[in-house]
Amino acid sequence: MLGLKATMTIIDNSGALIAECVNVLKRKTGHGMATVGDEIVVVIQKARPLTAATAASTSATAVKVRRGDIRRAVVVRTKKEVQRPDGRLIRFDDNAAVLLNAKKELLGTRINGVVSADLRMKGWGKIASLAPKVI
Repeated sequence: MLGLKATMTIIDNSGALIAECVNVLKRKTGHGMATVGDEIVVVIQKARPLTAATAASTSATAVKVRRGDIRRAVVVRTKKEVQRPDGRLIRFDDNAAVLLNAKKELLGTRINGVVSADLRMKGWGKIASLAPKVI
């Protein structure tokens, strides 16, 4: 459950490292709290530095975001436990998200780290397929 001002790590290769939640989108219940698979609006708090080599190149590894940018993201891990339909409780060590562009496509091309299997049920199968491990 992530609310306003919650910080999370960004686990894609878009260039962002840490982001802060400023709004939870399309959530009728939960009183403004986001769980795994929910779309949120974030502000980038920390990003990889922009070097001269990456500024000149237009490759996929170039930094796509800067500090202070406002972006949309999908929550992929939460510290607060989530109960699955079979009764198991799933909890992660940190909060994490993946950045999106305006068309709700992934901003990065890779995902580093574990994501929750609940993403497939919420319509984010592309994130689950790119992740190295799904729990």
